[in-house]
Amino acid sequence: MQTRDGFALRWGGRFRESVPGSGRIGTICVSLGLAGCSSPAPYQNLLGSFFPSWMLCVLAGLVATVAVHRVLVAVKLAQVLPVPLLTYMAMTAAFTFWAWLAWLG
Repeated sequence: MQTRDGFALRWGGRFRESVPGSGRIGTICVSLGLAGCSSPAPYQNLLGSFFPSWMLCVLAGLVATVAVHRVLVAVKLAQVLPVPLLTYMAMTAAFTFWAWLAWLG
């Protein structure tokens, strides 16, 4: 199949025929990639609306980080943190992962 510019379009059946076994390899790769999608996503029913569990865990991580920040400010240790933004982001991630493991196991 040719276009007006003379470039061959090889994305149809001819391309698969030119590369032996490409149809089978592609089918295997796609089916292996989709194998993990069979289980439903974890969600929680809150007041009749379904929220993803990761969103609630991030919220718990943010709340815990704010609480730790207030404690550090009260004890006057917040000024000696080496890189505050990175430290608080790491704390948020750690608390989020902890909440995920503690709640959803």
